[in-house]
Amino acid sequence: MSERASTPRPAAEAEPVLRITDLSVTFHTENGPVTALERVGFEIARGEILAVVGESGSGKSVTTRAALRLLPPNATSHGDIRFAGTGRPVAELSPAELRALRGARAAMIFQEPSAALNPVHRIGDQITENIRLHRTVSRRQARARAVELLDTVGLPHPERLVRAYPHQLSGGQKQRVMIAMAIALEPDLIIADEPTTALDVTVQAGILRLLRSLRERLGTAVLLITHNMGVVADLADRVVVMRDGAVVEQGSVEQVLLRPVQPYTRALLAAVPRLPPPVEDPVEDPVEDPVEGGAEERRPADGREVALDLSGVTIEYPGGLRRPPFRAVDDVSFQVRAGQLVGLVGESGSGKSTLTKAVVGLLTPTAGTIRVRGTDLASVRRRERTALRREIGMVFQDPRASMNPRMTVGESIVEPMAIHRAGTPAERRERVRELMDAVQLPAALRDRYPHELSGGQRQRAGLARALVLKPRLLVADEPTSALDVSVQARILELLKGLQTELEFACLFITHDLAVVGELAEETVVLRRGQVVEAGLTERVLRAPRHPYSRQLVAAVPVPDPTAQRVRRLAFERASAAPTPTEP
Repeated sequence: MSERASTPRPAAEAEPVLRITDLSVTFHTENGPVTALERVGFEIARGEILAVVGESGSGKSVTTRAALRLLPPNATSHGDIRFAGTGRPVAELSPAELRALRGARAAMIFQEPSAALNPVHRIGDQITENIRLHRTVSRRQARARAVELLDTVGLPHPERLVRAYPHQLSGGQKQRVMIAMAIALEPDLIIADEPTTALDVTVQAGILRLLRSLRERLGTAVLLITHNMGVVADLADRVVVMRDGAVVEQGSVEQVLLRPVQPYTRALLAAVPRLPPPVEDPVEDPVEDPVEGGAEERRPADGREVALDLSGVTIEYPGGLRRPPFRAVDDVSFQVRAGQLVGLVGESGSGKSTLTKAVVGLLTPTAGTIRVRGTDLASVRRRERTALRREIGMVFQDPRASMNPRMTVGESIVEPMAIHRAGTPAERRERVRELMDAVQLPAALRDRYPHELSGGQRQRAGLARALVLKPRLLVADEPTSALDVSVQARILELLKGLQTELEFACLFITHDLAVVGELAEETVVLRRGQVVEAGLTERVLRAPRHPYSRQLVAAVPVPDPTAQRVRRLAFERASAAPTPTEP
């Protein structure tokens, strides 16, 4: 009997935790009405995990926001939405009833934690506020619960993090804070909108284990919005597939992922990147690898220009009162050559984003050198540095936080050309048109503002902006993290095509090892600010030599429920075993 089959299921006549019937949503814009949802319907039972999948803009997030009456004022909805025990549709609930429903009985994990967290309040205060709004507890009790929650979601030193502000945390750490806030009151339903988007695979495995435990201990239902088919295979009982605001297929996870009926579902699954098969005998690895494990080792020159050269880079953040400096990056060395894509992988907080900020000149290393096309960033004068930065494009991890909310999408994309005084107005308009087409953004979005786009659309706009000056070095910090698998496949093909055409170098930071396997020539594994393994991507993924690298590869979920169940059990057994002593 399968693991899912052994999970207690409610009786067929029991009232669902959430039932949505014939839900239609229309947004009224300056250009006329836009239909976002059309007659959407599904239900979720107590203790069930239901995944909703589909391309960016298919209506997944609109559906979940409509369920909690969180749609903007320019939206109108029709249909019936009911939570168990309310007795009336959500549309008829009073403000007091809605407050009692949100957070306490139904909690939401939002897609973009940087936008959902208040930047001027400490993390602990934001968690305790939610607890004290719904429970009669003292401030001390609420703070103790906040520390417990941060520890539950796998954040290190939770007693210190409660005093931190959102800007002091990495993207993955902020995502875990949002999850801690959602589970604080142990609600009947958790609506999780891309809850693992910014998380590395090992932390993702822990979060999925946490959501499963909530279902097993409390009967919590989970409505999971995701584009990660591996996560769906690992967690979901049933799957709903959406396209253009409508449900096109739904059924058990085994039926939808292994025996899909609709061509659209089959196309989604075909676009999922997959890890290469492991080497049968790692000792007799047939993949040659001149660069393995050593930060000081260098691949022999192959005639290509060294676009980026890091040598002994160390980056420290100043400490507070009576606290020593924090070393985020420790003696890191590697190279990226023209036309080459190097993947940089590691857990959230391992120093990946800190390193990329130093590469583009936003941080100055404490020690070591960073050379872009042979020029040391720290030694050039201001005018030369400005000219050098024109040759570096940056795709930031959080597209919403990196885009000016008062500028349209077109203005944001063309902004680097305006700053560097590149091209005529007509040439700039044409460049924006070309790039929007290249990254699959409709021309109609050119005059929209960032908040009017979905998360995936904002990510694509950020990629277009990074490429607008035709850089020689592209630094991409999680560029596909918010993209559905079909758009992700097109973006990866776009990067490959542009590299062939322009021969730019690319430092690709990601937690998705399957994407690295499809795209990167070499891979660097970072842990706690140090390089623990580096080499040809095929070798690193098929026969990892460092225990941490092996753990990363084992934690990657695959879009096959049966195979993923075997992989998860093997990963959990390996994680429970004592960690070998590292050299």
